[in-house]
Amino acid sequence: GCNAEHFVLKGQEWIRVFEVEGAAGHNYFLPRPCMQCENPPCVNVCPVGATYKTEEGVVLINHETCIGCRMCMAACPYGVRSFNWDKPENPPGATFASYSPEYPVPHRQGTVEKCMLCAHRTKDGKLPACAEACPMKAIYLGDLSEDIATNGKDVVKLSALLAENSAFRLKEELGTRPRVWYIP
Repeated sequence: GCNAEHFVLKGQEWIRVFEVEGAAGHNYFLPRPCMQCENPPCVNVCPVGATYKTEEGVVLINHETCIGCRMCMAACPYGVRSFNWDKPENPPGATFASYSPEYPVPHRQGTVEKCMLCAHRTKDGKLPACAEACPMKAIYLGDLSEDIATNGKDVVKLSALLAENSAFRLKEELGTRPRVWYIP
């Protein structure tokens, strides 16, 4: 869903999915998008302010400002950013897209890219492409201040969903305060 929505370049994955072995010996899938951190190290190190956080807390990259220094890539403890080394081959749909940091298409050489939580979709009340495309409806989009979340099928109380299912966050000890939660 993400790759199709954003014409993600060959060799890049804005949401990587890992197969992980659990403590009880069973395997499960762990998707890793941008963690949309409350304390994003990538924002703190960007020398030109190309990586920034919106009022809603979404971490975006302005590719018109990005100088390609890759400091944000080095600072991200989750490894969710990709660099466009070569001139991207934008398909026809991407070539004529109207660029904005919320929808960073067409892709540009010498810039860093990542998941942007489908900011262009969520501002219109839609789910991110990954959540919409998930056949198991396992990906929810939530609002901590409103204490609500949805997967497009169910609407739930977010705090209860997290508490009742032993939810956890990756590398929480680093102080980045990731806003992506996992339910084992």
